[in-house]
Amino acid sequence: MEQVPFKIFSGTKSRYLAEKICDNLGCTLGNMIIERFADGEFSVSYEESIRGCQVFLVQSTFPSSDNLLELLLMIDAAKRASARSIVAVIPYFGWARQDRKDKPRVSIGAKLIADMLSAAGINRLITMDLHADQIQGFFDVPVDHLYASAIFTDYIKNLDRDNLVIATPDVGGTKRASSYAKYFGIPMVICYKLRKKANEISEMQIIGDVEGMDVLLVDDIVDTAGTITKAADLMTSHGARSVRAIASHAVMSDPASARVDQSSLAEILFTDSIPYTKKCEKVTILSVAGVFADAIKRVCLNESISSLYVL
Repeated sequence: MEQVPFKIFSGTKSRYLAEKICDNLGCTLGNMIIERFADGEFSVSYEESIRGCQVFLVQSTFPSSDNLLELLLMIDAAKRASARSIVAVIPYFGWARQDRKDKPRVSIGAKLIADMLSAAGINRLITMDLHADQIQGFFDVPVDHLYASAIFTDYIKNLDRDNLVIATPDVGGTKRASSYAKYFGIPMVICYKLRKKANEISEMQIIGDVEGMDVLLVDDIVDTAGTITKAADLMTSHGARSVRAIASHAVMSDPASARVDQSSLAEILFTDSIPYTKKCEKVTILSVAGVFADAIKRVCLNESISSLYVL
């Protein structure tokens, strides 16, 4: 059976990652123009034929909402240009924290975004470390859910694990932290927090013992860094020897970088699913381009992707 030709295109803010993915695949990034008008409106046009091609569109949907709208227009344009299939590659899936009705009269933003992408015309979604795994069920098309653990495990293997303990900054991340703890055969502790409102913590407690231990905090998203820095300081006050952190998505809204610099964190690692341009000496960025390149290659060849899942 002849392989369907594929092409990769990128939105404005994810071009840096799309270029790395193309370098890993040994191909060139597709030629596309996103034209912006004086009133803020924009249009998308493909400057090469994509008829009959398998098209991969790389775009994280972090704020502002222009990134999401760019992706929707890219999908629509590809469908109207007779692409054989359209795969949305969304390293960071925005609005994922709105995955349920946690109080009366609120929207379920993640489901709305899933409906919008489906209505625009995607045939498949490739994403990484969704805030809630059940978001995969919001789609009626195949979802390849990748994990940043594929690159973070190499980092952990180089740490001194004799006194290492895995920690989660909140109860919601227990499953994620437990996967790392079981994989490496090391203990786990949990931070329990209470919030009065979004992005504001009223109380935090540790469940477990960290005295004399090297703590590794595991999270998926760091937004204002209030939770993870407070957890790090709490670990230190309870006798932890050192505190580091790994997180998949560097949302890092102000004043996150300043909080990290001023905290007891020795280091915090992110992936490049979102562009991080601010200055923070404690931040290290690892690229997930190779993981997405492997996933794209396997989709094109109809091969299994499950072997990419380390945890």
